Amino acid sequence: MQHPESTIRSTNSFPFINRCKGCILSAMLENLKVRLSDLILAFSRVLDFVSPQVANHHLRVAIIASEIAQSFGVSRQESSDIFLAATIHDIGVFSVREKFEALEFEMANPHLHAERGYLLVKDYNRFSRAASLIRHHHTPWASGEGCTSNGEEVPIGAHVLHLADRIEVLIYKNMEILSQKKHIVSAIRCHSGKMFMPELVEAFEDLAVRESFWFDAISPEIPQIISDRGRLPDHELDITELLNISRIFSNIIDYRSSFTAVHSTGVSAVSSMLAQMVGFSDSECVMMTVAGYLHDIGKLAIPPEILDKPGKLTEEEFNIIKSHVYHSYRILEGVAGIETINTWGSLHHERIDGTGYPFHLKGSRLPIGSRIMAVADVFTAITEDRPYRKGMAGEHALKVIQGMAQNNALDHSIVGMASTYFGHLNDVRIEAQRKAGEGYQSIKQLLS
Repeated sequence: MQHPESTIRSTNSFPFINRCKGCILSAMLENLKVRLSDLILAFSRVLDFVSPQVANHHLRVAIIASEIAQSFGVSRQESSDIFLAATIHDIGVFSVREKFEALEFEMANPHLHAERGYLLVKDYNRFSRAASLIRHHHTPWASGEGCTSNGEEVPIGAHVLHLADRIEVLIYKNMEILSQKKHIVSAIRCHSGKMFMPELVEAFEDLAVRESFWFDAISPEIPQIISDRGRLPDHELDITELLNISRIFSNIIDYRSSFTAVHSTGVSAVSSMLAQMVGFSDSECVMMTVAGYLHDIGKLAIPPEILDKPGKLTEEEFNIIKSHVYHSYRILEGVAGIETINTWGSLHHERIDGTGYPFHLKGSRLPIGSRIMAVADVFTAITEDRPYRKGMAGEHALKVIQGMAQNNALDHSIVGMASTYFGHLNDVRIEAQRKAGEGYQSIKQLLS
């Protein structure tokens, strides 16, 4: 793992950026290629960070589902869709309670989070086929009635995913796996025809005699196994596609709480505008937009019950909150090609005087992009309503960020620029969050 200092683009000439360096970086960003599979795997991992009890649940389900799909004889395209859907199938789970309910073999209300997940990703073209599998991944076979649901055809892949998901939750992670095989096979067989498609259960039973199937399912080498399988889309994202998928991910990050439902959108808009004012190139401003969308990805590891707590946080709760930026940095570190985006976004709680967290970088060790993101995050956060306070009005908010600059926490020059154009920046934030809020409300209404 790299320390963030090793990826920092240093600059001592702010606000007059060295344009030679800027042109080099701009050219690099315009030719940027990021593997979609790397981004999906990173996102999948952080979805399960909320508790050790669910660690790697999505990736384990993906491995099991791919084996069943191959044994059943689905096409390569279907197998790829199943694998992709499995890696993010529970993105509609918004609370720790829902997460643990999803671990129950027979869930009381499994369809709410499945529908949420579908609505979150259905409009992104590379997830469109996987979206349908996510939507129906808890549809029971019910003696063949599960071929359709509400007049819509349920793909075979959804039934594969359902079976794989339930197999995974039956595995006790702290027990030797082969001694569990008989019990798991028996439990699945008992629900053949009711919960599960019988032909898929037969395919699973054929696989279950192989020790390698079970060892793969609980292997600590999951990333390598997934890489060897080559089932995720082998596609490189250009800057436009990266922007689109990061916007989707920001919704998944923020929608878990009504108080932060449009936070990343606001930070993204403000940081991009500040970057433009500072003199960043067009390409760098787009990268800043992406960094804003992804800056809080580590919050997926924080229980919403803490994020939404109306009262003062305990010391332990605040320590848990602090971990989100560390998770953001380490998760995005595994995605080649977005090192600069990661540095700009994940260091947004570092402070000029070194009192920030989690790395305690200070002064010249903090790049301009991270300083901009820090100002944008504070600017956006203090003007939003939170469970413990109302959003601050203009004058009050302005005094807060100016005070932080005077105390050498935020960059003086960037805060000065934000102060001069406070009204314009706030209008940009409000409009961006208004549009994002419409999407959030539409999903709430569809599920009400």
